[in-house]
Amino acid sequence: MREFSVPALYDVPPDGNLTQVVVRNAAEFPDRAVLARKVSGQWRDVTAAAFLTEVRAVAKGLIASGVQPGDRVALMSRTRYEWTLLDYAIWAAGGVSVPVYETSSAEQVEWVIGDSGAVACVVETEAHQGIVEQVRERVPLMKNVWQIEAGGVDELVALGTDVTEAQVDERIASAGADSLATIVYTSGTTGRPKGCMLTHRNFLAECGNTIARMKPIFAEDSSVLLFLPLAHVLGRVVEIGAMMAPVKLGHVSDIKDITAELASFRPTFLLGVPRVFEKVYNSARAQARSTGKGKIFDQAVDTAIEYSRALETSAGPGFPLRLRHKLFDRLVYGKLRAVLGGRARHAISGGAPLGERLGHFYRGLGFTVLEGYGLAESCAATTLNPWDRQKIGTVGLPLPCSTVRIGEDGEVLLQGEHLFGGYWNNEEATAASLVDGWFHTGDLGSLDDEGYLRITGRKKEIIVTAGGKNVAPAVIEDRIRAHALIAECMVVGDGKPFVAALVTIDEEFLPRWAEQNGKPKGTSLAELRDDPELLAEIRSAVDDGNAAVSKAESVRKFRILDHQFTMDSGHLTPSLKLKRNVVLRDFADEIEALYSSR
Repeated sequence: MREFSVPALYDVPPDGNLTQVVVRNAAEFPDRAVLARKVSGQWRDVTAAAFLTEVRAVAKGLIASGVQPGDRVALMSRTRYEWTLLDYAIWAAGGVSVPVYETSSAEQVEWVIGDSGAVACVVETEAHQGIVEQVRERVPLMKNVWQIEAGGVDELVALGTDVTEAQVDERIASAGADSLATIVYTSGTTGRPKGCMLTHRNFLAECGNTIARMKPIFAEDSSVLLFLPLAHVLGRVVEIGAMMAPVKLGHVSDIKDITAELASFRPTFLLGVPRVFEKVYNSARAQARSTGKGKIFDQAVDTAIEYSRALETSAGPGFPLRLRHKLFDRLVYGKLRAVLGGRARHAISGGAPLGERLGHFYRGLGFTVLEGYGLAESCAATTLNPWDRQKIGTVGLPLPCSTVRIGEDGEVLLQGEHLFGGYWNNEEATAASLVDGWFHTGDLGSLDDEGYLRITGRKKEIIVTAGGKNVAPAVIEDRIRAHALIAECMVVGDGKPFVAALVTIDEEFLPRWAEQNGKPKGTSLAELRDDPELLAEIRSAVDDGNAAVSKAESVRKFRILDHQFTMDSGHLTPSLKLKRNVVLRDFADEIEALYSSR
């Protein structure tokens, strides 16, 4: 199949905007808890009526500060309640929010604020403010900076005491469906980040159609705990979708706190990236092995996967399998669901492939991870596995209101009401990506006979070996990276005689592995890098990855690095994608060593 579309289930009002959703909630469900925030270590509900009152008060401060309709206001903060409050306040003031990753360098901050022409900025911490102050003279349009942790929200509220309710109403009404809502800057795997212009219509179509298609997940008593960065479009869609449904939304600033917060918040569904679900699985397996229960855990995993696969057959799971599944539900699965808060039965995952084995494992234990696919340019998801028609191993069907086409060269092309209108201040890039009404994603994929999409790689990341073999690295990299010991894997081999890989080790799991394998306590990665047992463990992960590809595409050699690929090192984007060109440059000697001796 070359093209598949799904008709819309939600109609965007021509004069609709995102702030009107908050106004509607306060009118129709004034006492319903639409958010929860941490106060003195405890979750406190925020009703729809109370949230609207706060949004209007902050919007008044922005208006008083001089923010005009259409003005851009930058937001640099971790995921927290105030982020969502400020986002909606900017829209209520008629403004356009510009997210800035809280991990951004001064150079990146200067580019986003300067390119967007932001007239003001809200930061979270003193450190963030220090970065902004470094570049302030070079971004002359920016007049005001407020810091959340220094009482910035209260400052805005106090500033707006003389602004009338009628003025806020006028600003809210000033934005229509096709007004610009935000400029989301891409992660920038190559070159400078580009600003995706997303309208109120884009978000309303994206979230409205998702909610309509996934109604059981967005029930009245549902809740979601957001730990993704709100500077990333997926985190933003969680925020807006929760408000549109409405369902209760909580925020977690530090991913290290997620286990404790899941237990206290107890969400009914989650949004995440594969690495989160891999970590839960790997941690549980490591814990089981350290307590002598590794064999039971492995049997439980095999049973869950077998049970999930049986669900796809006409006969379903047989009696012996159902009996084993029930036993392991009591011994293992229930405990894993408790780690996820105890109430959650679904998660939506994006950003990278989860892997079929892990997908079947989670569904088998009663926690279904629904994979989707999208980009900043498509306002997050363009495809999603439906709750009632999941096909593990795919990224699902097109969302209602969207169309997916596979080009002659295998590129995934998109159309739909949720698609961006172009890149801010970059007509050349816009013209290159939007051609004849279709957005060219740069991703390679295929549609099956039911319209489900599989992503097979990136056009720009295709490796061509010296023998002329085209290799899409994502397939094997994702499979290798699923191993508990491996943090990152990058396949190399462009113009080389065979495919090889650079591997980094997960610093959290290395000490556990070292202890279990009798290595001296405190042995460093540099000392273990050439350890025969560690090499054998990584070889097993590579062999598992090779099983997913042809012999010509398989990794012949690998090299363990004693470095990490991180955002701080410049090797990962804020959305945790590899900056391949930077890795190739910085580890050129390591790569050369892979090919210097055969």
